[in-house]
Amino acid sequence: MSNNDNKDLNILLEELKNEDPEVRKEAAESLGECQDAGAVEPLIKALDDDNPHVRFASAKSLGNIGEPAIEPLVNILKNEEGNIRRYATLALKDIKSDKVVDQLVDALNDEDWSVRKFAAKALGEIGSTTAVEPLIETLKDEDWGVGVAAVKALGDIGDEQGIDPIKKARRAATGDKEFKKACNKALKKIQK
Repeated sequence: MSNNDNKDLNILLEELKNEDPEVRKEAAESLGECQDAGAVEPLIKALDDDNPHVRFASAKSLGNIGEPAIEPLVNILKNEEGNIRRYATLALKDIKSDKVVDQLVDALNDEDWSVRKFAAKALGEIGSTTAVEPLIETLKDEDWGVGVAAVKALGDIGDEQGIDPIKKARRAATGDKEFKKACNKALKKIQK
């Protein structure tokens, strides 16, 4: 890394502490573009920022940085509470690494519906067949969005084990046209 790059990184890290949330958001976005592992820890702290736009930008940037962000993000899932877990799950979803499948499977049982939803989406995007059974269980989630995310994830993974449970969930969703549509799309993906 050149001195100029160090200078830019230091400026962005300072801007991440600025009073203006718009400046913090732009700094978080820029840190993701430079993909420097030195930005991981400050971005992890920014996942707990007062402003949701800063938290979202930080999560997206951690997703862009990738591998170096995995361990701290997994630690958040294991040890933290509240909003920060949502954003950590969102970042892990964007990293799409097989290394986080077990943690995301655990997150399917989180008390926060948004953590469960992002975990299901992430598992679908990663495409690991190890997630099929837990996603089948998640079809029964009390939150509609989590159930839809699980259906879509099973469709994305494309494992035939998902066919019968998706059909069963589709039959149980009487009157829910959107859920049935998601089931039909998932089944088409699996059966192609």
